[in-house]
Amino acid sequence: MKLLKRFVLVVAGLVALLLVIGLLLPSHFAISRSLVINAPAERIFSHLDKPRAWKNWSVWNRRDPAMQIDYAGPEQGVDAAWRWQSATEGNGNMTFTAVDTNRQLTYRLSFPDFGMSSTGVLRLEPAGTGTKVTWTNEGDMGNNPVNRYFGLFMDQMVGPDFEAGLSNLKEIVEKQG
Repeated sequence: MKLLKRFVLVVAGLVALLLVIGLLLPSHFAISRSLVINAPAERIFSHLDKPRAWKNWSVWNRRDPAMQIDYAGPEQGVDAAWRWQSATEGNGNMTFTAVDTNRQLTYRLSFPDFGMSSTGVLRLEPAGTGTKVTWTNEGDMGNNPVNRYFGLFMDQMVGPDFEAGLSNLKEIVEKQG
């Protein structure tokens, strides 16, 4: 009985320690990836500012072709939005919040099941004869210590998806050339 009591105390102590450490971890996360596309910004931007166009290049839509998507608001630009449900990619929604045509698109991304939201930006800049596209996303994991551990790995988990999405976008845009 003493051994069991000690075991429970040790486990409870470890859990408490992990929770305290989790509270001390940063709550902010940031992801950023860039790629040069051999095309003018105008050709690229037309694939960014329309929610329906994202399914052609976004890695998440390609991984789950059965994803259920509902669109809302205008077809493109500020307030264009969509909501999705996916067994493999999760449930979420995205709304475009600011558009500087052929230069930058800003969006708000939410995953209600996780109580998480973030802000993303797709920025286009001249790069030689092409355009450098930089995709960033940042947010706050809040006060939940478990989410803060999750935030430590956000770049490693989502960064490769940004890279794949940008590569898909590059392939589509350059084929149009």
